[in-house]
Amino acid sequence: MDDGLLPIGEVAARFGMATSALRYWDECGLLPAAERRSGRRYYRREDLHRIALIRIWQETGLMSLEEIGTVLAGSGDGQGWQAVVQGRVRAIDAQAERLGTARAYLEHLLECPNHDPAGGCPYLREATRRWTEAGVPDVAPAGDGSRSVGHGF
Repeated sequence: MDDGLLPIGEVAARFGMATSALRYWDECGLLPAAERRSGRRYYRREDLHRIALIRIWQETGLMSLEEIGTVLAGSGDGQGWQAVVQGRVRAIDAQAERLGTARAYLEHLLECPNHDPAGGCPYLREATRRWTEAGVPDVAPAGDGSRSVGHGF
């Protein structure tokens, strides 16, 4: 359109999302109210920045819509949105640690000389013994976690 407004379908297609998601974000207050013409929603080009931020924060920051709303709202002192972001950073750090541990176990499976690692690997037996005797322990494999560990035999 020559007035710079983009129809909801075009905006949704541009971001690879359903129009219902944009409608929901409107209802949640994450987006400024879309202009309506003949019952259809239209967005300003400057709204695309906000939509892109929401998508980025959902996809890469793994933020909930509630968290995103807090960040978008901002605050005079910065405490509310900063606390949300700090919490997400801590959660991502914890997830990265779990993923590193998962990678080490999977790499160990691939490098294990035992042809039945689930049943005959002494390293995995030791790891599961810690679980069965003490409950959920620190599950990080021995070593620095950057590479799989050996058997020592």
